[in-house]
Amino acid sequence: MQVEDLAHASRIIFGMDPKILSTAILIVSYIILFTEKLNRAVVALLGAAVMIFAGILTQETAIEGIDFNTLALLIGMMTIVGIAEKSGMFQYVAIWAAKKVRANPRGLMIVLATVTAVFSALLDNVTTVLLIVPVTFQITRKLKINPYPYLILEIFASNIGGTATLIGDPPNILIGSALNLSFMDFVYELTPVVIITMIVLLTGFDLLWGRQMKTSEKNKQAVMKINEIDAITDWSLLKKSLSVLAAVIIGFMVAEKFHIANGTIAMFGASILLMLYTLGNDHEARDHKIEEAFGLVDWTTIFFFAGLFAIVYGLEEAGVLAMLGQKFIEITDGSIEKAAMLVIWISAFVSTAIDNIPFVATMIPMIKSMEESMGGREAMMPVWWALSLGACFGGNGSLIAASANVIVAGMATREGHPISFLKFLIWSIPTMLISVGIAALYLHIIHFM
Repeated sequence: MQVEDLAHASRIIFGMDPKILSTAILIVSYIILFTEKLNRAVVALLGAAVMIFAGILTQETAIEGIDFNTLALLIGMMTIVGIAEKSGMFQYVAIWAAKKVRANPRGLMIVLATVTAVFSALLDNVTTVLLIVPVTFQITRKLKINPYPYLILEIFASNIGGTATLIGDPPNILIGSALNLSFMDFVYELTPVVIITMIVLLTGFDLLWGRQMKTSEKNKQAVMKINEIDAITDWSLLKKSLSVLAAVIIGFMVAEKFHIANGTIAMFGASILLMLYTLGNDHEARDHKIEEAFGLVDWTTIFFFAGLFAIVYGLEEAGVLAMLGQKFIEITDGSIEKAAMLVIWISAFVSTAIDNIPFVATMIPMIKSMEESMGGREAMMPVWWALSLGACFGGNGSLIAASANVIVAGMATREGHPISFLKFLIWSIPTMLISVGIAALYLHIIHFM
């Protein structure tokens, strides 16, 4: 045993096997996360601290395990979207789109789902549903129709649309940062299957619900009288936000050529928008607006990620993930295709039961440990895409499978249209199975035929 290994072993409490100890810490953390008895950021930070106190990590190695590119990307995009939202641009688009289909309930269902999917790809799915769902209630109230099918479809569209890009869903942010993948890598690989899946989803919902959706001409006219321009609350901020958002997305597209990390681009864009947002204000007003803008960042999610990274790095340092990776290679007989198919279905079913973020964070170092034995990074890319598709599409499997689902359910309850867990399963399980089936077939055709 080397000196470093002896030093590491001496730190482990009670002389316990670090593999067993780190696994126990992870399992206990995940169980508490699943029960939701404590805030998820608190659970992750406590788990990370226990990893250090147990001697599996030191403070230095715990910090080393945190992916700061992911955190920078999240903080930057949360800041940009939070400020841009104040202009009213997203609500404007939703109302404008509804009026383009002449407030026809059937067309409205398709257009709101499409807007949700597109926004989820360019922003993130949680922010998107927070913006789109209130507009949905406003329009369906005027049409005097049941909002339930609209809300269900918007949940599905947010998770499927968010799969299309690097920034649309947290699992993609994690995978992209870990592998140094570009924004366009995700667009080229995943956007086609997302479009196909959305077409199937919209067609299915139109057949099941569309023909039943009827309202009077009077109700339609009530919607047509809504002035979308009224949604814009700050024209100056709208121009600034659109300019910065467009520049950041273009930056993501070309970043690979200049070897600039996506987190840097997002933080630079956020800094520029913060400067433009406060330009011309006096000292007191400027500081107030900056503090308000930083308050738009979901710091709970940021600290949850930081703690989670450290917990997973503890498993990696203890050798647990390398051991699991070796077992996985044995199960799949070293076949990339078997590995990809197994990963996409396991990811989907696990993500249906628990939050897909900790699952993907755990899977990333495990799959990385398999790369050398299975032909390297390039050969393993189908497995990485399988992880993304399975985890993101699996978010449609149940009401607790993704944050966007929980948020929509909460908003629906407040509006007097509760979405029950079991009733949601009637739609979510078939949707998840069909979408993951499409994704698995897509991977097979693109990579293995």
